[in-house]
Amino acid sequence: MAAEIQRFAISEEDDDEMGMDVKEEDDDDDEDDDDNEDKNMVTSNPTVVVGSDVGVLSTGGSNRFVMQHNQQYQDQQTPLGGSRRCRPQEEKERTKLRERQRRAITAKILAGLRRHGNYNLRVRADINDVIAALAREAGWVVLPDGTTFPSRSQNTRTSGGGAPTTAVTSSSAQMPAQHSSPNSSRGISPGYRGAVDYNAPHMKVGLPPTSSSYDASNGARSQTSAMIGDGGDLHNDPLLGISIDNDNNRQVVDMPTKLQERDFAGTPYVPIYVMLPLGVVNMKCELVDPDGLVKQLKVLKSINVDGVTVDCWWGIVEAHAPQEYNWNGYKRLFQILRELKMKLQVVMSFHECGGNVGDDVCIPLPHWVAEIGRTNPDIFFTDRSGKRDPECLSWGIDKERVLRGRTAVEVYFDCMRSFRVEFDEFFEDGMISMIVVGLGPCGELRYPCNPVKHGWRYPGIGEFQCYDQYMLKSLRKAAELRGHSFWARGPENAGSYNSRPHETGFFCDGGDYDGYYGRFFLNWYSQVLVDHGDRVLSLAKLAFEGTCVSAKLSGFHWWYKTASHAAELTAGIYNSSNRNGYAAITAMLKRHKAALCFTCSETSIDMDLSRSLSDPEGLSWQVVSGAWDACIPVASENSFPCHDRQGYSYLLERAKPMSHPDGRHFSSFTYLRLSPLLTERQNLIEFERFVKRMHGEALLEYQR
Repeated sequence: MAAEIQRFAISEEDDDEMGMDVKEEDDDDDEDDDDNEDKNMVTSNPTVVVGSDVGVLSTGGSNRFVMQHNQQYQDQQTPLGGSRRCRPQEEKERTKLRERQRRAITAKILAGLRRHGNYNLRVRADINDVIAALAREAGWVVLPDGTTFPSRSQNTRTSGGGAPTTAVTSSSAQMPAQHSSPNSSRGISPGYRGAVDYNAPHMKVGLPPTSSSYDASNGARSQTSAMIGDGGDLHNDPLLGISIDNDNNRQVVDMPTKLQERDFAGTPYVPIYVMLPLGVVNMKCELVDPDGLVKQLKVLKSINVDGVTVDCWWGIVEAHAPQEYNWNGYKRLFQILRELKMKLQVVMSFHECGGNVGDDVCIPLPHWVAEIGRTNPDIFFTDRSGKRDPECLSWGIDKERVLRGRTAVEVYFDCMRSFRVEFDEFFEDGMISMIVVGLGPCGELRYPCNPVKHGWRYPGIGEFQCYDQYMLKSLRKAAELRGHSFWARGPENAGSYNSRPHETGFFCDGGDYDGYYGRFFLNWYSQVLVDHGDRVLSLAKLAFEGTCVSAKLSGFHWWYKTASHAAELTAGIYNSSNRNGYAAITAMLKRHKAALCFTCSETSIDMDLSRSLSDPEGLSWQVVSGAWDACIPVASENSFPCHDRQGYSYLLERAKPMSHPDGRHFSSFTYLRLSPLLTERQNLIEFERFVKRMHGEALLEYQR
């Protein structure tokens, strides 16, 4: 017995530390189970081990073994006069040890899935949570009540090229192995990674007759049926386009090698906006090429685009002196849009343009702000090496009067209030449908953790931006309140812009990010972000009362499959494993009745998602579903140029997910961006088709 205890080495305290919600089995059930085990051991096993003090006996002496075994039990009288067998104490201890070992193994499995597989499992998860997580990863839909069914958006693929593939088998033969795409790694839907040819040839797959579908052979359940889902009517599936013929007691399934497009006719109406060019208004606040712009806008109007989105640059309208605003170019633009009866979304851009991916113009912060920055560079975000980033103002001066007697949030509010007064008529008639409030670099609620101008390249983890004197002052105050003044510093082992998580002592598995200091620092760092958004949005709601306001959130999907989520941590989103870093943001948005604009709608096909342990699908699901659960409207925009049917179909599936039990969908979608390339004939045809499907209109090709 002592040897067995030493072998398992699991104590009650260890069980508590595992955090597992596994109950001890009832003693009566244990006795019945052990009785059955003993009987089975006697009748079927060639050798038997009984307890820790009984030797190995052969079945040849089974009678003697039964006698010895029965002598270990006594008849115990019960109050009702019956008898009840009582197990020896050794057997009870053995059962407890076996249960503890099982619980320890389960705990290690769950811990490994949380830490290395990035499964969103609760602390006291059970086997149902694990099964549900694995099913969702495989593309199945698992409802809260446990109802499980295959998603109709699952893809079927062949391993070869475009040539048809035929696989025929009888009921006694094993089915061919399922062909898998090398891109179909965890968390990445293979249907969106490779090129999709909706007119691709079909492949024929022979299935066993239905009468043998439950045979005990390994081939009874075909891999193909698992791919397309069980329990459905495969003879009439308009989504998969499958037809089944009977051929000599074999079922031949004729199905396309690529997933057919979904018919969006009758789906909810999602308004479409097109983002105007960044330099549509120049530095003199003049509208650039109004005649050419009118022609392009008329083309958009002809295909029923709802409206446009335009950046309103702080560096243009308040360029030369504090509180001296020039709105002339935007007035001209808004008048043109009114004549065309198009809606308008305005982005209040309090950051500079230029230096980031996709920036084709340079629009700096106001000149008078740059002058202050030359004498006091701490108004800008600063990294550990002391490099300043003048893309936007540091959140450390939100309440510091360092901008000619005003704080940063007062400067933002004065600009927004001036805009509201200047364009009052456009607000009153409802032409301006939404205001997107710029909250950081690129207008997004995040730290400028990955500036290209400082050498960052994908998929680097970025750097913390908290080393200006005002941010360090806030950190010092937080550390003193915590009682650990020596924590008033940034991490010293967090690597550089292009480091990988495993190369650092802070972000590696089991690194300092999960220690006492690491948790303190990340809590403070992320809370500064939430507080900044809270302050600016509260003033935006005051300035734009009666109009929808929204905040833009970017998707840091690289290193999402690691335990630390390093790219999100440097951006200010404390979303490491077993922690929902977006909950505080959604709660803040809900408090201000603000919408969320999430920009991670798709990824570039040039990205190597495997080497960066990226999971854009998992990140998007976490952010969007969390916002929908909080009843927050979600708008979106594409991250990369899109002109092909494959990309549009992906965006449609993101905007109107068919598997969502509540029928949620995007409140609006902004297409980036208006250009001569978009108005080319073939591109315009595909875009018009995309607009119709977003609007829920029927296409002629689906009416035949």
